[in-house]
Amino acid sequence: MLETMSDRIRQARISAGLTQTELAGRLGVTQSTVNRWEGGRHDPSREMATRIAEALDVTTQWLEMGEGDPGERPPTGAAGGVEHRKPKTADLFSPLLRYVDNPVIAYQGVPGAYSHLSCTEAFPTLKPLSCPSFEDAFAAVETGRAGLAMIPIENSLGGRVADIHHLLPESSLYIVGEHFQPVHHNLLAPKGATLEGIKEARSHPQALAQCRETLRELKIKPASRADTAGSAAEVAELGDPTIAAVASSLAAESYDLDVLRSRIEDRIGNVTRFVIMSRTRIEPDPLDGPSMTSFVFTVRSVPASLYKSMGGFATNGVNMIKLESYISVADYSIARFYAEIEGHPAERHVDRAMEELQYFTTRVKMLGTYKQNPFRFLD
Repeated sequence: MLETMSDRIRQARISAGLTQTELAGRLGVTQSTVNRWEGGRHDPSREMATRIAEALDVTTQWLEMGEGDPGERPPTGAAGGVEHRKPKTADLFSPLLRYVDNPVIAYQGVPGAYSHLSCTEAFPTLKPLSCPSFEDAFAAVETGRAGLAMIPIENSLGGRVADIHHLLPESSLYIVGEHFQPVHHNLLAPKGATLEGIKEARSHPQALAQCRETLRELKIKPASRADTAGSAAEVAELGDPTIAAVASSLAAESYDLDVLRSRIEDRIGNVTRFVIMSRTRIEPDPLDGPSMTSFVFTVRSVPASLYKSMGGFATNGVNMIKLESYISVADYSIARFYAEIEGHPAERHVDRAMEELQYFTTRVKMLGTYKQNPFRFLD
């Protein structure tokens, strides 16, 4: 199976008997653009992916996600495009439920937020608890009001989520899992509104930026608000058929709004990664598939201390997939580092690497060891 869009574009082009230059001519782009698509260095926009599929006589569904037969066209009137191909998250996280003492999962935002959607997809049997801030979501688990918390940590387009790196090391919670949530924006409006009648769309600035081209094409004016689901609630309360919101499909259900157009994001592949937090430290069996370990550390104030602290991971063959620095709020002269590695501390090479890290740091705090989400292997 061809796992990436770049592979599928290349295979479909070759099957169609076209060179990169010939495909570029059909699409009105340069040959180097096609080369970047096939090399995986740049993804086409949703609109361009549809044009590529038409030019190569394959379905957009197969080209985007590898689902179905390349030549099997969806039925006329099929709505909403396709969803990201991913494992059933309810099955993935079901082993964690035996450790949950309160069947409630906390999230930051109002009902219908993408964090809320992540809770319902990953833990459909738990009751979602809306919290006004990340601090409140952490506190809900720390005080026992919730058994777990769903916390966004990074987005594939927007980068890391502000404030989370400061909250994680100060919290008493542990990371026990990771969830990848595809972000599909929808244009939502009051009952009876029409796409032609919409003049303004309200949402979080980042969501509006991710739909800029589509909104411009529809001649809809973007209007910034604090969040996506809150915008949907505001639009529902106003009941103005000329004002819409850009938000999730769950927001449409939560506030009884119509979806005038689904999947209006300009680019494919917008995904938010969440970490699942618990009061209990729950570590997987190191023999039960690949693991991730997250931790924060502060280096000693000596020359090349960061370089030396990383040496143990290199010499012991431990793959570090994330290293981000941030400044401590309490002391702006101290740089802290958030790191993620592949592996389990119970594995000898990981244990040796962490032991070497201790020599060049003043503080290391383990945030959690958890199973790698299979979503990582789909790219």
